[in-house]
Amino acid sequence: MLEEHRHRPYSAFIISKLAKVCLNKCNFVTHQLPKLTQTKRKSDIFVEAMKKESGQTDAVNELPYIHRDVSWLSFNYRVLQEAKDPNVPLLERIKFLAIYSSNLGEFFRVRIANHRNVMRASKKSRKKLGYKSSSVLKELLKIIYEQLLEFSSIFENQIIPELKEHKINLLTRKGLNEKQLTFIEEFYMDNLLPFVQPVFLDKHKIKPFLQSGSLYLILHMEDKEDPLKLPKYAIVNIPSNHVKRFLELPPKVKGEHDIIMLDDIVRHSIQSIFPGFNILDTYSIKVTRDAELYIDDEYAGNLVNKIRKSLKKRKVGVASRLVFDREVPSHLLEYFKEVLDLTKYDLLPEGRYHNNFDFFSFPDFGFKHLKDKKLSPVHYKALENAASIFDKIKEKDYLVHVPYHTFESVIKFFEDASVDPDVSEIKIIQYRVGSKSRIMKALMKAVKNGKKVSSFIEVKARFDEEANLDWGEKLEAAGVEVSYSMPGLKVHSKMANVIRKENGKEVIYTYLGTGNFHEGTATLYSDIGLLTANQELGHECVNLYNYLDTKEPPKLPFKHLAVGQFNLNDQLHTLVNFEIEQAKKGMKAEIILKMNSLQDKEMINRLYIASQAGVHVKLIIRGICSLVPGIQGISDNISVVSIVDRYLEHARIFVFHAAGKKKTYGSSADWMYRNLHARIETMFPIYDKTCKLIIHKLLEFQLNDNVKARLIDETQSNTYRKAEPGEEAIRSQIETYNYIQQITD
Repeated sequence: MLEEHRHRPYSAFIISKLAKVCLNKCNFVTHQLPKLTQTKRKSDIFVEAMKKESGQTDAVNELPYIHRDVSWLSFNYRVLQEAKDPNVPLLERIKFLAIYSSNLGEFFRVRIANHRNVMRASKKSRKKLGYKSSSVLKELLKIIYEQLLEFSSIFENQIIPELKEHKINLLTRKGLNEKQLTFIEEFYMDNLLPFVQPVFLDKHKIKPFLQSGSLYLILHMEDKEDPLKLPKYAIVNIPSNHVKRFLELPPKVKGEHDIIMLDDIVRHSIQSIFPGFNILDTYSIKVTRDAELYIDDEYAGNLVNKIRKSLKKRKVGVASRLVFDREVPSHLLEYFKEVLDLTKYDLLPEGRYHNNFDFFSFPDFGFKHLKDKKLSPVHYKALENAASIFDKIKEKDYLVHVPYHTFESVIKFFEDASVDPDVSEIKIIQYRVGSKSRIMKALMKAVKNGKKVSSFIEVKARFDEEANLDWGEKLEAAGVEVSYSMPGLKVHSKMANVIRKENGKEVIYTYLGTGNFHEGTATLYSDIGLLTANQELGHECVNLYNYLDTKEPPKLPFKHLAVGQFNLNDQLHTLVNFEIEQAKKGMKAEIILKMNSLQDKEMINRLYIASQAGVHVKLIIRGICSLVPGIQGISDNISVVSIVDRYLEHARIFVFHAAGKKKTYGSSADWMYRNLHARIETMFPIYDKTCKLIIHKLLEFQLNDNVKARLIDETQSNTYRKAEPGEEAIRSQIETYNYIQQITD
């Protein structure tokens, strides 16, 4: 949920290749290689790269701008708002607690780790940033601390009592009867004992390595025979990676459901591990480690092999936080801080339990009334039931909108291509795909059927590196021509081509999307995809793919596609500037932008100029929004809403009034610095009138949402936009589903 960001030549930003590597790793702040031999000079280069990445100029910095990480925390708070919204079904609220926790874990593994690495750079180097890195980190930790207090309050004061109302009892060990105690003791002996690993601690001799994300109990004990001996400390793992976190107990009352967490089973049984000691206190902790891959030089040697080696080091990265029970006494906390070589910036108090993303697996007991009403995806029968999907696409363009539509039509695009005797070639860019993928199987089947299949695989897709490498091996073994990541860049485009011989000519069929070829996320992420037989678009996609495959500059310019590293920034500036000129002439000028994140200072500055010229700018931003709307004289004409609901809003859609022509685009790119300057991204036009009208209707629903839309402002208050008295309630995702049902044949 942290996803996932150069119209000028790459060399104009960074002189040395090392700095290019650093820049590719950065979002707002930089990384430092976790090696004791790291030199000051290298640290200085890292910080300089970060400064340029953030787009700092005097002109831009005078304008209002919300730090990207502060804005992201505001987004994650919107997730937490769903967990406390009484209108959200109870089990869905528990799911939002899990999403919040999962998001925050990634934030620490990546963003907080980045800030900690910046603080390790030289003081002289940090001054170049224009802000105090320690101040930024303190602000972020303060916001997180306050949110976690609210998280605990929601869980303890709302979720648990409401579960009890529905006869679901989440018990601690002190609330168990004799039958239940016997049950958990037997469960411990049969299922947990082989995996529990106790370790006595001596801060001068024994310093255990804690696995990132794993759960532990820290113990304060005394010797039963000689209580005056120095206090003893120990640590015990909670084996949640081997056994499910929630265990259903024999109920105290028939018809009710009693549950206990794995943590409390270990707490209860831990005395048996230390028979010669009295257990004085037990508290839970967890360490999160830096998850970045540090590659010394992407431009030399085998990049794929370097990534494989780096993946092995991810689990032993520098600690970026120690999460602990906020009830832990100071003496115990200080002891473990020293044992684990942590500072005050690494400490984060939470409630009694950690790894709350495990709430994804909270048992539902078949209680459908406590979950969202199921919205069955709509089948595109015209495509899914067609004898050949290509005959249908030749007739007209099709817009696929998952998860409202099934992903079947996209899968059929590849499955039909794999067996169609007229198909000669398939090309695809793979950023993220599922562990089980019919699309990948179709590619391998196509090779068996004598077709040429080419796949570009981005192996730097964060947290999917290993899965993509594995798929690369499988595809190569099947005969697919596989090419991998480009040094210094990520390839984030989502597109595929099928080349078919018809009447002696090659005809190109194209899929262009805002989301990945991932059958799993297609049921959760809201994305659009275009299936088209437009030959000019098709040739440009093939042109781009050939560049990725050969690394040779495209032979022809892009006229329809806007592509990162080539014409994407110029095209965006041209579109915005046209609206500015229209407004200056007194003509109608409007820009509607929907995306995950808006952080690039140069584009934000351009939108401020547009607002000042009189352009009406309407933004739908799910996540990071560093732009500040509604500031008098600067952004009066800009409004921003964020929608967090049952589906993850992931589509990037841009509409420019264009003197009434309504130029409409889908894109793989958010307006983050990394997307616009450090990636191969694709923005594609929507030419078909029907497809354009559908997109405009979808945006209308979201702009008018008064149920799940939050207003984004300078204070990051996340106020819900509410329906006025007598006004109809509009929940955009439900309206979208109903609309898709109506229009899909």
